[in-house]
Amino acid sequence: MIYNVRGQRMDVTDALRDYVEKKLSRLERYFEAPPKSDVHVTLSTTKGRHAVEVTIPLPSVLLRAEDKSEDMYASIDLVVDKLERQIRKHKTKVNRQVKQSGTSRALFKEDYGTGYSRSSTALAPFEEEEEFELVRTKSFNLKPMDVEEAILQMNMVGHNFYVFANSDTKDVNVVYRRSDGKYGLIETAE
Repeated sequence: MIYNVRGQRMDVTDALRDYVEKKLSRLERYFEAPPKSDVHVTLSTTKGRHAVEVTIPLPSVLLRAEDKSEDMYASIDLVVDKLERQIRKHKTKVNRQVKQSGTSRALFKEDYGTGYSRSSTALAPFEEEEEFELVRTKSFNLKPMDVEEAILQMNMVGHNFYVFANSDTKDVNVVYRRSDGKYGLIETAE
């Protein structure tokens, strides 16, 4: 993996860069072959909170995690833990997708190099893929509106996201409230 570590409103020291690379290199043990993708890491500090965002684009999956804490090193540790949980949780599904796409080799290892086989249920370090229970389905007509109106509608209904037909682009978009209190827009790619 190629690490792209950048600081936002802060300087990234060599010690911090080395720590990030050392911790993220732990993830390589989960892969059949070391991925050649770029790992994008953003470190930032806002009001005494140290945030770490990591994005790892891989074939048929995008691993992404972020965390904030009072200590930058603790935030890095927490993000790596989240990425490991994502890999363990989605391993079966991703390997199945990779194999169906025509690649004979799986993306993730089956036993993660722990010494335990998948059949060793008592000592297995991960759970098999969980079932997702869909409890509600909604249907509604998308009223064409601009982004500002969609944000107003979202705030009126008290949700943290809102799906709408963008009157400018004629596409389905989603506006959402970010954790910093600002808003984001999700557009469909062509």
